This record gives sequence, structure tokens and C-alpha cells, in this order.
Amino acid sequence: MVSRAYTVAFQGVEARLVEVQCAVTAGLPGFAIVGLPDKAVSEARDRVRSALSALSIALPAKRITVNLSPADLPKEGSHFDLPIAVALLAAIGIIPDDAAETAVALGELSLDGRLIAVPGALPAAMTAAEEDRSLICPAPCGPEAAWVGHCQVIGAEDLGAVIRHATGQAAIPPASPGEVTTAPPDRDLSEVKGQERAKRALEIAAAGRHHLMLVGTPGSGKSMLAARLPGLLPPLSPAEALETSMIQSLCGVLEEGGISRTRPFREPHHTASMAAIVGGGRSARPGEISLAHNGVLFMDEFPEFSRTVLETLRQPIETGEVMIARANAHVTYPCRFLLVAAANPCKCGYLSDPARACARVPQCGADYLGRISGPLMDRFDLRVEVPPVAFTDLDLPADGERSVVIAERVAKARAVQAARFDDHPGARQNADAEGRLLEDIATPDAEGRDLLVKAAERFGFSARGYHRILRVARTIADLDGSEAVRRPHLAEALSFRLTAQLPS
Repeated sequence: MVSRAYTVAFQGVEARLVEVQCAVTAGLPGFAIVGLPDKAVSEARDRVRSALSALSIALPAKRITVNLSPADLPKEGSHFDLPIAVALLAAIGIIPDDAAETAVALGELSLDGRLIAVPGALPAAMTAAEEDRSLICPAPCGPEAAWVGHCQVIGAEDLGAVIRHATGQAAIPPASPGEVTTAPPDRDLSEVKGQERAKRALEIAAAGRHHLMLVGTPGSGKSMLAARLPGLLPPLSPAEALETSMIQSLCGVLEEGGISRTRPFREPHHTASMAAIVGGGRSARPGEISLAHNGVLFMDEFPEFSRTVLETLRQPIETGEVMIARANAHVTYPCRFLLVAAANPCKCGYLSDPARACARVPQCGADYLGRISGPLMDRFDLRVEVPPVAFTDLDLPADGERSVVIAERVAKARAVQAARFDDHPGARQNADAEGRLLEDIATPDAEGRDLLVKAAERFGFSARGYHRILRVARTIADLDGSEAVRRPHLAEALSFRLTAQLPS
């Protein structure tokens, strides 16, 4: 007789259902796991045997065979421990077959039978809900998985609790959704003295999810400005929180056993590899751009990243998703992020300061920023030069607008966009609009069109650059409370497209 339990195998952010079949047959005593397991899954037999021994459950002196079906799907991770133990307990008659077959289980077993938290509980709960099954997982994973409302989540402390629950001796109450409450950011935009143009660019970028490039001398405040961008962004909506947490759950970075409504802010170092930024590796894991989904990706010292890494950003910026192709996997991850890049104007950093600039000015600036290709630079909607702040200005009291005030304007503009794109599921902010939709929402008035045509002829904008100017102008109009895109909105959008030190 073959007993069955169910678990999942991860392919990208999706969790595919896996049937765990266990047969106890006559023959030489042995414990074999088949079905394309990796090393962590193969080692499950020793952890399961020890956990059962800790519960004083003796295995029969027979041959035990566990098959993970479909057998051609690679199985990776330690979360197969619990489903293998459940299938084996059903095969030897300790757990009823119907209790084992009506649930999806995942969790790592310690040698004394305790259940250890594993990544991926949230995608597993999604699959369990689609299959109309309950989910059995370690107790720390319960609040995370319980966000899927159509799935009953049972969070158990150890294997003994799972047995008592399955046999009806002591039912485990379903887990409740957990939400991590984070303290409001202590970095306020009013602390930044001067840099009014850069602050305005941050507000526009936050309102419409427009990619932003900051260029300035060392110490001018580029990183300081970028660090205050999360304080301008509204919290994640429930749908966005679920999308973002699916990726975080898969990577095991969800903290405190719950889901946070705070938008992610990722800032990888410039020595990061392509697999770390875009995703990849042996099992095609998500990269930083996917972990920044619905949030901010801040790349300081932008030209210092390798050319290969920078060029791989071009397609994800446009499409909002990235496909990682490997010999054994083709996985697509979402990556709809707001890119903020910061760079010095040249290698020495003081291109605009004659007293401190090197002898190679201005060629050093062209060579340094030339590491950023034209097609990649064309994808930045906003380009801002951040001049150094004078020492006399640093002594002045902070009198700028607080982040809370700016965040209110950003939230109103995003609410307008949410209503505008309610019937267009592929678009959420103005940065997502394209084609006929962009023409419908961002067609300028006659004066604005005349200005845009003259600017396009004078500076030779690409079609992408032309459309990005329209998107930024639409966001500026939303912040202004205007239904139409007018000449002042286009003029401001054009001013952020044209800079002295950056190619247009």
C-alpha cells in the first residue's frame, strides 16, 4: 500500500505541487528517496529517522521507498523533511491517510523532532489554497502564510504536535496573519539643507515611479537624499504587499514572522555580481532588482558597477520583469522598481571645481560617465546635478518641507493614478503608461506641444525620451492637481531631461 502526502517545489515565485509517495514493502531494511532530490532532500531520511526515534516511534524492519512526483522536477531544500515524515507516518498507520492527503506540508526537522522555519511558506500557502488544501508548516512561518485567506494554516512547534493534530488528540488552532509594524523613518527631507531642485526631483520620482539619476561632487548629499526617498512613498497596498512578500518569502528575508507594508529599499554595493543584482545562481534565485519590487533600488557609485551588470538592467527597467534562463530552469521574476542612481561627475569627483579638479578635465568626466551607455542613460526620466552646499548654508536652520507634507502630495497623486489606471491592469503609475494609453492621458495643450516639438528638434530626443518626458509631465500635472498637461508641466519635465554634464 502506498501512502501520500503533499508539498511544493519552487520554480521562481511559483510553488508547484509535489506528491510525496511512501511505500513500506518486504525486503532488506533500507530508506531510499527518489524523484530527483538534491543533497538536502536526500539527507532528510536521517533527520526523519532521528526525529521519529526521539518520539519513540520505531521504523519497521522493511524497505521504505519515498518517491517525489513528478520525478523529473528538481527537488531542492530542507522543507521536504516534514512531508516525508507525514507520508511515512501514514504508511505505518500512525496518521490517518485522509489527514495526510488533505494538507500541504513543509518544514525542516531537527533531530529531536522540532520544526524549523523554512523559506517559501507564502507561495506554498498560495498553492495550497488553489488546490483546496490546508497548509501545515513550522509555527514561525504561520503568520506569514496566513495572509492567504482561502487556506487554513496550521503552525506546529514539533512533529509530535503534527501527529496529535492529525489524529484528533489535540487540534492546533489556525494561525493568524502577522503584520510587522515598522517605526516611521527617522530620516526627514527637511534635514537636507539646500538642494531644492533635487528635492523636487525626489517628489516627482516618488509620485510617478520615475527613474532618477543624481550626479554631484563627493559630499554634496546624493546618498543623503536617496536615503530619504522611502519616507515619501505611500505604504504598500495589500496586493502589492503580497507580491513583494512572495519574493521575500522565497529568499527567506521576511522578518518577525509577518508581512510588512513598508516599501523595500535595496542598496547593493557596486562590487555585486550580475547574479546578485539580476538573479541567477545554480537554482535561479531572485536578485536585488526583484527584492526591490514595488520599492526602491538605490545604486550608489553607479559607473563603478561592471558594464555587464549595468547593461542587464535595460530590459527589466522597461518590462518590469526579468527572465533568468539556465540549463535546468527558465524562471520569470517581477521587478517593477524605482531606480535611483548616484554618481560622481568624474573619477576624481571634482569636475566642476577648478581648484580641486584633476589635470584631465574635462576628458576625465566624459570617460567616467561614458561607462554608462547611451541606451541605459536614456531610461532615466529625471537627471539632476547636485551641487555642493556652501558651509554658510550648513549653519542655517532647517526650513524645508518635512517629508510628511511631501508624502501627502505624493499619496494624492498616486491616488489619482490608481483611479486613472483602474481599468488597465498592466499599469499602476504614470511610468507604466505607453502607447494609446499614454496619448490619452498625457496629450499636451497647443502651447505645450509647440514647446515639446521645438525641444525634440533642438536636442534630438529618441522616441523613448519623448515618451518619458510626457510621463514626467503627466506626474507633474497630477502633483499640481491639473487634469490636462500644460506648457509649464512640460517645461519642468524638459528641465529634468537636460543637464550640462550628462548626455541627453
